[in-house]
Amino acid sequence: MRIFLAGSTGVIGRHLVPLLVAAAGHDVAGMTRSPAAVPLLSAAGAVPVVCDVFDAAALTAAVASFAPDVVMHQLTDLPDDAAALAGGAAANARIRIEGTRNLVAAAQAAGASRFLAQSIAWTPTSDVADQAKLDLERQVLEIGGVVLRYGQFYGPGTYYPDELPPEPRVEVGRAASLTVSHLTDPSGIVTAVD
Repeated sequence: MRIFLAGSTGVIGRHLVPLLVAAAGHDVAGMTRSPAAVPLLSAAGAVPVVCDVFDAAALTAAVASFAPDVVMHQLTDLPDDAAALAGGAAANARIRIEGTRNLVAAAQAAGASRFLAQSIAWTPTSDVADQAKLDLERQVLEIGGVVLRYGQFYGPGTYYPDELPPEPRVEVGRAASLTVSHLTDPSGIVTAVD
């Protein structure tokens, strides 16, 4: 399968790329905003794509050029420090609403037959985050896609590298493995928690 993975260098994306390429044998285009991530993606066997999800024209061209069977949305815009989460709510909401809209349009323009997107399994802590979650899920379900509601990630590279977060939660490597197992699911919502 040809998979266009948006958010390929994020917390879960770093786990997904090797699983999709080496373990499952898929052809993967890994999208990132950072040119510095290109060597990392190349080393993992993905085709690096440097693109900003908010540049709709460039995004559509990039997705169409790869001609994927599946577009996977693992994009977030979260701060590196958990203490700054409240201040980053608007940026993450924008990626869930506008970013999802652009990625859905690009997937449709490219003729991708499958679309999977990251969501959350817990209740958002603000109205902005709640509306963004609902909007993302609505957009994905309207095109027959799959919504992956993850518990809070823990493990290496997460906000909880050495402790368990409140439930619902899921170890990040396990979340990536579960994601791969849902590539061919029918449209709907899947909850990935421990």
